[in-house]
Amino acid sequence: MFDFLTELAENNNKEWFNAHKAQYESAKLEATTLFKHIYSILTENDTLASLKIYRIHRDLRFSNDKTPYKTHFGCYIQRKEPHYLGGYYVCISPQETFIGGGFFEPSKDQLLRIRQEISLNAKKFKDMMEDEGIQKEFDGQLWGEELKTVPKGFQKDDPMIDYLRKKQFLLKHNYSLEEAKATNFTEKAIQGLLAMRPFFDFMTEALTTNLNGESISNNLRNRTPY
Repeated sequence: MFDFLTELAENNNKEWFNAHKAQYESAKLEATTLFKHIYSILTENDTLASLKIYRIHRDLRFSNDKTPYKTHFGCYIQRKEPHYLGGYYVCISPQETFIGGGFFEPSKDQLLRIRQEISLNAKKFKDMMEDEGIQKEFDGQLWGEELKTVPKGFQKDDPMIDYLRKKQFLLKHNYSLEEAKATNFTEKAIQGLLAMRPFFDFMTEALTTNLNGESISNNLRNRTPY
C-alpha cells in the first residue's frame, strides 16, 4: 500500500496509473480492509452512519492542481445524526498518516452555541480536554482555523478566549511512517479514535440543547476537508 502510494506521488498521471492498475487494486484492497475493520470496532462502541471510503480520483473542476490522483487513502465515519454528532477520519499516506475527528464547518448558529457552552461551562470543557485519553492521544489540543479577534458577543478577558476564537473544532493524531507500517497500527488508530468520545459527547450536548439545557431540533451536517 505505502509502496504504491509513494510511486504514485512520483508518477501522478493517467498513463502510469493505468499501467499499474493491478498494484492499485491490491493497495486499495489493503486500505479498504483496514477501514472496514476500524469501522466494525467503532460500531461496537458508538452509534454510526455508514462508512465512506473516498475515491482516489481527485475532483479537478475547481483546482489549480491538475494531478489526477490523490496520494493517500482516506475514510470518513459520520456519527448517526441527529442525536450523535461529529465524525471520524482516517488518512493513510507515506507523507502523512493520521486520525482525526470533530466539527469542520459548523454553521454560524452552531458556532455561537459551541462558544456559549465553552464559556458558560468552562470547567466541564477543561475537564473534557484533560481527559486521560484526549491527553494521551491528542496532547489535549484542538486543531482548526481561528479568529485573530474576539468573537462577537464575547469578552477578550474570558478565560476561555483561546478556545472561543476557534472556527473549527478538531482533534488530530499524526503517526510517523514507521508507526503507520507497524503491525499494531490498526489497534493504535482504533484506540485513538475511541478516545474522542468525551469530546463528541460535550459538543453533541451543546448542539442539541439550548442555554437552558432543553433539547432542541438539530441537523448539524459535518463536512470534512479531505
